[in-house]
Amino acid sequence: MTLRLSSFRRKSSPESATVELGDNYAYDTDGQPEVVHDGGLAFTRVKGGNGSGATYQEAVGAPVESTSPLGYHVGSLTIIFLNVNQMIGTGIFSVPGSILKATGSVGLSLIYWSIGAVMAVAGFGVYLEYASYFPNRSGSEVVYLEQAYPRPRFLLPIAFAVQSVVLSFSSSNAVVLSRYLWRIAGQTPTDWQMKGVAIAAYTLAVICVIAHNKYSLWAVNVLGALKILTLVFISITGFVVLGGHVSRVSNPGHNFHDSFQGTTNNGNDLATALVSIVFSYTGYSNAFNVVNEIRNPIPTIKKHGLLSILVVAILYVLCNIAYFAAVDKAEFGASKEIAASIFFRAVFGKGGAETALNVLVLLSAYGNLLAVLVGQSRLIREIGRQGVLPFTPFWVSTKPFGTPLGPYVLKWAMTFVMIAAPPAGDAFQFVVSLKTYPEAMFHSALAVGLWLVRRRRSRNDFPPSKFRVWDGFLIFFNLIQVYILVMPWWPPKGGIYAGDVSFFYATYCITGIGVMLLCVVYYILWMYLIPRWRKYEIRTEILEIDNDGANTHRLVKVPVSELEQWDAEHDESGLPRQVRY
Repeated sequence: MTLRLSSFRRKSSPESATVELGDNYAYDTDGQPEVVHDGGLAFTRVKGGNGSGATYQEAVGAPVESTSPLGYHVGSLTIIFLNVNQMIGTGIFSVPGSILKATGSVGLSLIYWSIGAVMAVAGFGVYLEYASYFPNRSGSEVVYLEQAYPRPRFLLPIAFAVQSVVLSFSSSNAVVLSRYLWRIAGQTPTDWQMKGVAIAAYTLAVICVIAHNKYSLWAVNVLGALKILTLVFISITGFVVLGGHVSRVSNPGHNFHDSFQGTTNNGNDLATALVSIVFSYTGYSNAFNVVNEIRNPIPTIKKHGLLSILVVAILYVLCNIAYFAAVDKAEFGASKEIAASIFFRAVFGKGGAETALNVLVLLSAYGNLLAVLVGQSRLIREIGRQGVLPFTPFWVSTKPFGTPLGPYVLKWAMTFVMIAAPPAGDAFQFVVSLKTYPEAMFHSALAVGLWLVRRRRSRNDFPPSKFRVWDGFLIFFNLIQVYILVMPWWPPKGGIYAGDVSFFYATYCITGIGVMLLCVVYYILWMYLIPRWRKYEIRTEILEIDNDGANTHRLVKVPVSELEQWDAEHDESGLPRQVRY
């Protein structure tokens, strides 16, 4: 591995040639300045190798990689199935029962699944507009929060890094996969047998994505197509049941008679149901994690990413109708993680058909693990490229297999700890819930930040983007996040100790807020108080890593006595001034 000051140049062409004007300023031949100053902000004109064209980003952001070190293997089908595989993981097979239990009625449950579809489309629009502004950067939220809130410098990157690194586990999907495997085997496992299979499955998924980038994306495509066929089969089976053609189901339409009977009016239950819906649709933005690996990304993601959401939303509603047609409401509400298995047994009985369908659910869960690993590895790698994590090359390098090894190792380690360490019950449920609350904070900040980005771009007369989300969708997306942040404080039925855990029901909310406040305290110490005491300031420099196009920011401590010289020798993004892109 090599690590040195970057010496890359911006590739010259008739369309992107530059004209030098004085010592520190340059304009493209089309009249666009290389650097635009807006008060304390500095926007640099950057261009990647994915054909998206040159755009402006605030200089605090990680440098654009002119050639993606991960290649350009993400095509139209992979965009669809990266989203599909993360959305259709274990959610539709495991959470419909808990959503029915929380909402209290079949009618409201179906409405919630429809609301989730609108939320996913709105969120997709928010991400797509951000991507149209920054089409040369993978990592989605990492980039968008960094650019929406460039000041105070590094505050949002640090807070998001803490949340993403410390809570970067996929334990719930691995555990559900293990449950289905043991159910197929017809055995009741011990706690450690359950954990052992979950760890083994996740380890296998990590080995797959580390070994080869292109082939792992092919696996995502194959498993995504398989799970679409699985949901189509369940949906068709539901119509067959409703038609009265399954003798095992005696009264297929009884759950739809007075379908709103039992609807809850408890705010905590409604919030819990919405969190489960958000979990089930999580993944509509997964393709944005690999934007720099997509040729001509904006129109490609716009078309195929939206298609993935529409297909999944329709199948989600049809599958729920199938579940309600075959399984009694009371039994289904108590099904928890194995809702689909209850459906299979009700329709086909015990035997080969039930086993075969459970195998399909297991493969669906495995496809979800692969898709999440691919997307989250790019997100964590982009955090590393911001320079806010120690051992920068470890996170950024793609050696030796052309894959982001550091982020994959982190994902495996955190998931191993989360599966092996917490006992089943309160501790596990608490940590899983803890992950959702900061995520809602950042998603709310993302929605508000889009208005800030629009305002800055309009003020500086930047070229218009290729996509702009409807304001109604933007407002709706933000209201969903506010709802998720506010409603969990509503006490559950039975009092403050009657939630999903035996202790105070909102402990995970308080802890989530506390983690964010600790990030602010750390930031003040790291960025201001300690540097003032030690007489230095933090600056960025650009490094090139591994000779494969990978580059990164590295934060350096510059003594106050050398600060004037450093600023004279480096531009706003951290590149030596004598080096021209």
